[in-house]
Amino acid sequence: MTDANSLDKPAESGHPAPEHAAFAQVARGFYPVIVAVFTATLIISNICATKGVEFFSGSSVVLGPLQILPIATDGAFFLFPLAYILGDVLSEVYGFRATRHAIYTGFAALLLTVGCFFVAVRLPAAGFYENQEAFRTVLGTTPQLVLAGLAGYFVGQLLNSATLVFIKERTKEKHLWARLIGSTVVGEFADTLIFCSIAAPAIGIDTWQSFVNFVIVGFVWKTVCEVLVLPITYRVIAILKKKEPTYAPAKVDALHD
Repeated sequence: MTDANSLDKPAESGHPAPEHAAFAQVARGFYPVIVAVFTATLIISNICATKGVEFFSGSSVVLGPLQILPIATDGAFFLFPLAYILGDVLSEVYGFRATRHAIYTGFAALLLTVGCFFVAVRLPAAGFYENQEAFRTVLGTTPQLVLAGLAGYFVGQLLNSATLVFIKERTKEKHLWARLIGSTVVGEFADTLIFCSIAAPAIGIDTWQSFVNFVIVGFVWKTVCEVLVLPITYRVIAILKKKEPTYAPAKVDALHD
């Protein structure tokens, strides 16, 4: 077997020199692409989530402790459900171990993003640059929001994946809808509750009614999104299972792999 060091040595008699430069092989399959989209979705979502959003601000409807209107949420409400859909696809097709690696990759990418924003905001602005305060307002790393995003994402995604794989160990290839919805309910609730509990004061939610509304709206919205796109999720999973040549029953419990 030829090792990397031997490539630096002159060719011996009878052994011709390589005709082309040496490179490592890139792993085939859809996994790297899904992880890339998954990570990008997380980064973009956590940036958008720094904006507080309110719908029907001119109306006021209260039911007990729950404020029905106006609806308060964050700027990532339309995108963040995609991260959980991709997490479901990863867990269903590639298992808990591979999904953990994707979650760790996303976590590292979020930390890098936060670090880069922290440095960029504090770099001295050029004399011709007139948007320093706007730049600081949008990308400045508020500790509460950073902690909320990282904690919610990490716990929620791990619970989502673990729940799906746990159900799949008992249902095998049957009842895909049950594990997709069940995992979303567990993961999204944990994520939403953790994120909202930490981030609410930082985005201006300062009453108990607004907080309850914030949590319920976020959780219900993300869960409904999962249900609405089930046909698409089913199709994507079916294609991946067919295209991935190594898709087969595991030899051990997937949660302990």
